[in-house]
Amino acid sequence: MWLWIIALVCCVAPLIHLLYIRYIPIKGVPCIDRKKRSDRIDQVTVDIRDYQQSSNDVIEGAIVMPVPYLRRYHHEIPTQSIHLVASDHLERNIAIRYLKAKGFQITGYTLTDCRCKKTKTSVKTTAHKC
Repeated sequence: MWLWIIALVCCVAPLIHLLYIRYIPIKGVPCIDRKKRSDRIDQVTVDIRDYQQSSNDVIEGAIVMPVPYLRRYHHEIPTQSIHLVASDHLERNIAIRYLKAKGFQITGYTLTDCRCKKTKTSVKTTAHKC
């Protein structure tokens, strides 16, 4: 009986981890409208959409590095402060978790397929919620 319980736990734990990495949102990283984003010198924009999407909607000055290439080429990102451009929540969650684990600071993200809703976070700042 204990063998069945151990086997069940060994099968369920990776599934729970996979669901967490992909679908549980990350707190503390704001959605920023691409048109209203301020360009900081110490920050780089990384476009994590696939090549077909990023070539149809080019973002000036962005490093195009789709999610599957992050593991291999993350060392080519020149600064530690990053603004991400993603097409959906799944790409965003995977990339933010991976880059944070590698020591990068994610200052914000933009979802191209999202209609961000404005939410009041304080008197001076307005965050967007997708």
